Amino acid sequence: MKIFFDGGCRPNPGAIEVAVVAGGRATILRDLGEGTSADAEWLALIHALAIAQSLAAPGFVLLGDAADVVAKANGAVKCRGAALAHLERFRALASAGPPPRMRYVKRSQNLAGIALARLHGR
Repeated sequence: MKIFFDGGCRPNPGAIEVAVVAGGRATILRDLGEGTSADAEWLALIHALAIAQSLAAPGFVLLGDAADVVAKANGAVKCRGAALAHLERFRALASAGPPPRMRYVKRSQNLAGIALARLHGR
């Protein structure tokens, strides 16, 4: 199963919102506190993993357009600073099951990003 995630904030930094699309169904969470666009992407990834686990979706893949977040979550890039707390939260959640697969997708292919854009009439 493909599970798409995207996060955003308005302005940047600002109020965080995330979208996850799994099985053709979009879940949008708003008012997740204040932060940067990177914080929003991490929260979207964490929420996508939680949804995947709740669906017990075998062989799921998490797809997002934040290349930096995907690379850090995959361990391909060292994670430092504020992102480290997000990575630790992600890893703690991931430890409840098989290691999640994650891939970068272009913004135009990210169904969660499209859902967020439609929310704002873009």
